[in-house]
Amino acid sequence: MPLWQLTAGEAARRMAAGQLTSEAYTQALLERIAQREPQVQAWAYLDAECALAQARARDREPRRSPLHGIPVGVKDVIDTCDQPTQHNSPLYQGHQPSEDANCVAVLRAAGAVILGKTTTLEFACGGRLPPTRNPHDLERTPGGSSSGSGAAVADGMVPLALATQTGGSTIRPAAFCGVYGFKPTFGRLSFAGAKHYSPHLDTIGLMARSAGDLALLARLYRLATEEELAPLPVRGLRIALCETPMWNQADPQAQAALHAAADQLARAGAHVTPLVLDSAFDALTQQQDTIMQDGGRGAFLPEYLAHPQQLHAEFHRKVENQYGHTAQQMRDVLDAAALRRIDFERASADVDAVLTLSAPGVAPTGIASQGMATFNRIWTALHVPCINVPGMRDTNGLPIGMQLVQRRYEDARLLRVAASVAAVLDTREGA
Repeated sequence: MPLWQLTAGEAARRMAAGQLTSEAYTQALLERIAQREPQVQAWAYLDAECALAQARARDREPRRSPLHGIPVGVKDVIDTCDQPTQHNSPLYQGHQPSEDANCVAVLRAAGAVILGKTTTLEFACGGRLPPTRNPHDLERTPGGSSSGSGAAVADGMVPLALATQTGGSTIRPAAFCGVYGFKPTFGRLSFAGAKHYSPHLDTIGLMARSAGDLALLARLYRLATEEELAPLPVRGLRIALCETPMWNQADPQAQAALHAAADQLARAGAHVTPLVLDSAFDALTQQQDTIMQDGGRGAFLPEYLAHPQQLHAEFHRKVENQYGHTAQQMRDVLDAAALRRIDFERASADVDAVLTLSAPGVAPTGIASQGMATFNRIWTALHVPCINVPGMRDTNGLPIGMQLVQRRYEDARLLRVAASVAAVLDTREGA
């Protein structure tokens, strides 16, 4: 197996055994990038010598963690002290932060190699689109806004990547690109040092090529302990199948894939039961969008005041509140979201995970769209942890993501269930 195909876990095991150096692994990934980047365009910034210098330094040091020497990609709305953070914005070309974001500082302290910055929709919000292509079909979008993170992990350019999610920006590109994506419970990972869009929703996301690699990141960020991630048999798992109020917006092949996944889990011994959300959830998608858009009023105010002529019109609309959000409306939607969190946790109290779609279907053709967050918004509004599990495909072989959801702060439990579900649904070699 070429070195670039190794999962982070396998590479870490070889490094710990003295069978692989961080430099050799990093070099193999850089060669993969050199081969594929002209087509995929997943990177906003890459300095090969900086990456190799980090890897050589890691090889000279005692191992600090299981991720010591493992390269990680970082979405380009997250600050890095040694690489520019440009937000895909003309206002930030060449912008060099003086400090790492909290989530990057954790990686660096653990001995990880910060490989480079992955592409993003401007400010992870709107405006300028990234040039990134879906590795499964270069004529299709990788999804967004964490476009480069999803594409780079899927194409073997890097085993792990940081992302963000305010609507569906981690789970959707993970689904379109066929990788594991994890949006933890809101607030569990510090957002300090990342560009805010909506403080009520913004969450750091994690992407990986395998469920085991996702668990490595989760352990590093103290989302779960090794004991909490002990293997769990599929037989006896309680899975709630939820079509959500947005079901009629799903592609027929995606609808069929969700039920096929549920059938596969049932045949493996899981107890699959339907979960129908109360009609009060019907408005939650729109309520989430209102909360999200209103967040832009403050998030982009500095850029609006300092460089109005260079700021995309989409950000002007948010800062100027052209959506017409009122004080009463904001109280109403925030209160409704809070009530729905209680409702959901009561409805899902007796299941190990909720199974639903990650996206309405496969990645759309063209890169003028990042895809729709149809099956992400309600879960983001609920602040619950979500994991995309790849493995299901349409008739053309394109990925269709399955999303697992749990109650708030049950991140460890969800990771454990995801690993068990992945063993049934994701039969790809090396997954």
